[in-house]
Amino acid sequence: MYGVFLLSYFILFLSFHTGPSRDPLFVSLGIPARLSLVLVLGLAAAYLGLSVFGLSRLVGQVGWRPLFPSLTLFSTQFLWFLLPTAVALAKGLEITQSRYSNGVLAVMHAAQYLWITSYYARREANAERQGSWRPLAYFAVLMAGGIALFVPGPWLASRLFHYDFTASFLLFTALVNIHHFILDGAIWKLRDGRIAALLLDSREKLAEATNGAGGRGARWLAGHAPGARALRISAALLLLAWGTVDQVRYYFALHQENLADLERAATLDSFDSSLQMRLGRKEFEIGQTQQAAESWRQAVRVNPANPAPRNALLRYLTAQQRFDEAYALTGDGLRYLPQDVDLLVNHGVLAQQRGAFDEAVADWKKAISVDRKQPLAHLYLAGELDREGNLDAAIPQYMIFLEQAAKAEPEGQVPASNVILGALRLAQCQAKTGHPAEAVKSYGLAEKIAAQVGEPKLESLASVGEASVEATQKRVPQALGLYQHALTLDRAVDDRQSEAADWYSYALFLRSAGFPPRVLYPCLVRAEFLMQSLKDSTDLSRVKLLRQAAENQLAAEAPGPERDQQVPLEDALHLRAP
Repeated sequence: MYGVFLLSYFILFLSFHTGPSRDPLFVSLGIPARLSLVLVLGLAAAYLGLSVFGLSRLVGQVGWRPLFPSLTLFSTQFLWFLLPTAVALAKGLEITQSRYSNGVLAVMHAAQYLWITSYYARREANAERQGSWRPLAYFAVLMAGGIALFVPGPWLASRLFHYDFTASFLLFTALVNIHHFILDGAIWKLRDGRIAALLLDSREKLAEATNGAGGRGARWLAGHAPGARALRISAALLLLAWGTVDQVRYYFALHQENLADLERAATLDSFDSSLQMRLGRKEFEIGQTQQAAESWRQAVRVNPANPAPRNALLRYLTAQQRFDEAYALTGDGLRYLPQDVDLLVNHGVLAQQRGAFDEAVADWKKAISVDRKQPLAHLYLAGELDREGNLDAAIPQYMIFLEQAAKAEPEGQVPASNVILGALRLAQCQAKTGHPAEAVKSYGLAEKIAAQVGEPKLESLASVGEASVEATQKRVPQALGLYQHALTLDRAVDDRQSEAADWYSYALFLRSAGFPPRVLYPCLVRAEFLMQSLKDSTDLSRVKLLRQAAENQLAAEAPGPERDQQVPLEDALHLRAP
């Protein structure tokens, strides 16, 4: 039976520590889901086997009736620790550590202790004064004591010292729990007679120990004097009023969709990062962006270690192109969380935006040293090395990025557009460093992903890049098909800028591949027309010169070239290599 109780806890422990933590206030060991499932099933089988064996042996010795108290404890252990995990596995749910540990489990555990302690309190009271047990008075004292333990501390820490209310509540909860564990250790040792003799003193010795001023004050406070009674009642009423205010604030704070209630909760205590986060989110939803930003700033001031309001404020500042403020925000965050990978990555991006390239590289390298499975850090570092011309160093970083992006869990997946751009940049680096075969593979990967996720513009870009590499390798049929595929995509999405550039590149390829001027001419005419309509003069002058040269050649070969270019242009999209 001892093994049953241990196994039931280990099962819940595994559920808490499967995968990454969703709450910054709780740590997870990050046990892989498959390994956790195997361990949970194995422990559950052991739990059932030991339960059947242990209970059957006990029933065989004493029968069912004497086992009812023990079976009650056994059933509560099952309900608290094993059933939640079973429901989570069956329904695909997730057990939230904060809500379960501080909510469900705490309430059920307290209920069990009240059940046990009320029995001994009633027995002791009846033994001293026959029939003096008053359940309502006993539970009123417990209620006042509970409020005294959990309510004043977080409120004073928040209001006087501007400490995060939520964090302070968890801190006081932890302190009470530590005291609770120490007290548990003392209580269970009472089963040993020698230790009980040390822990349980007689009334005479207790009276001797309380003869000092403190002891006399405690006896007066617990006595029947009118002043002591009035003081006790006043303290109890004050605690009840305080607890009521706490519950009212909590009630308002729960209404995440009601801005007025959230503001009322913030009026009672604004030093609560979770509340300010919800308030900012609601203000942002209804268009009060300035107020939302101020709410998030207050949340960051109250608890700089909470990433949620900082990330929300960072998104707002970058969307408003207030990069200096965003840079300062991430820099301040790193003072509190120097190992925060997301902060390091974002701070590096903002440093690069300001032209501080060395600082950006240092941030990304530190992020990688903290977490090598951080794909965006590899991508940004590769991009900066690429910009500096250090292609040999950039290529491995691009490859690691693609590998990590492919292995990422669903909650940490990299946007497909980033993966495609990473593959394109890798291909460009490989082509420039003389690795055409690898470049073709990388372009093909980018093209495949773009087609899968419905990104025709990026698919066209990948096709053109791959075609240019194939052309340098004199693989004309492959290059021809890739150029034609890219142009078809451009026309399908009406991307005139890309279509103009691709017709020009296609014409250059056709000329280098030895195709006659009558094939080049419609491609150049189309490119010139599109560039003029876009007022894009980057390559317009070159296109005009090439088109004029092709026209002169056509005129020399056959005066009066055909002016209607629509059919030849369509033919150019269906050319085959000679």
